[in-house]
Amino acid sequence: MLITTEPFGVTAAGEAVTRYTLQNRIGVTASFLNYGCTLQQLLLPVRGKMINAALGYDTLSEYEAGSCYFGALVGRYANRISGGQFRLNGRVYHLTRNDGENYLHGSFSKKVCDTDVMSDGLVFRGFSPDGEDGFPGNLRYRVSVHLTEFNQLIFTYEAETDAPTVVSLTNHSYFNLDGSGSVLGHRLKLRSDKFTPVDSRLIPTGEVRSVARTAFDFRRGKRLGRDLELPEEQLRLAGGYDHNYVLRSGRLSFAELDAEHSGVRMVCNTTMPGVQLYTGNYVNQDAAPGPKYPPHAGVCLETQRFPNSPNCPTFPSAVLRPGEHYFEQTAYQFLLP
Repeated sequence: MLITTEPFGVTAAGEAVTRYTLQNRIGVTASFLNYGCTLQQLLLPVRGKMINAALGYDTLSEYEAGSCYFGALVGRYANRISGGQFRLNGRVYHLTRNDGENYLHGSFSKKVCDTDVMSDGLVFRGFSPDGEDGFPGNLRYRVSVHLTEFNQLIFTYEAETDAPTVVSLTNHSYFNLDGSGSVLGHRLKLRSDKFTPVDSRLIPTGEVRSVARTAFDFRRGKRLGRDLELPEEQLRLAGGYDHNYVLRSGRLSFAELDAEHSGVRMVCNTTMPGVQLYTGNYVNQDAAPGPKYPPHAGVCLETQRFPNSPNCPTFPSAVLRPGEHYFEQTAYQFLLP
């Protein structure tokens, strides 16, 4: 494993940012920033050329201004929490409202982390003080990233707290296995029988609904864009797919994504109970300066605790208490032609 480092600029607050590049023996290359633990670039050798399979920016200023979370760690709680508040142990906590009246993703994507270089990867270490974004408890978190000789990119998330809190960490990479163009021709097989429908604010209602006989059924595999024009209310509300799927337990993998043109396949594994399928419906509205990606330029498979779980008692708990160890892992393996 070859690991190199280089400067990637200085934040507006004066913090130096470093880019770390991991390369395995066949040339698969993953570049990470210690700014937001961000996957900045993912190069895959395909038929004698390199394709970049992850959306991202070329400059730090774009990452600071951007609003699409390209490749970043999101937390303290990934995805949306209704009304920017939740109740825990009889107390109501008021969170940062950065998505209309709701909380979305949090501030970890904009934080510079300490970094340790390992023989086959990196360990990013961060600290979230009590009250940051409105969450209780001092939280220490670690994100380990490893690139294997089998072309697996493995994310390991760990955290501890000194007071009861809620935690859900994930990586927000947008993948395009062709390297450019729309991902609506990619074929997705997703082993999930149920999803959590949303309201007009894209907040899960607490219902768990079967995918059978709906546009949300990917169990046998289909193109991402095949059913987008169906007259289903859930597609209209989100402008496409932007929904949490309930994952089966005990599966070797929960999804396979096949490129339309390049022949690349991505196989996904996780310990998490859910995954957010997002087809990049609004990446053209990104706040970063410069050229914009068109809608559907990438697809996210964000493994997670369920969105709005702190307000939905029937969802799997996302509570982390003192003395407990938050540990989740997700792996993306790239099978090359």
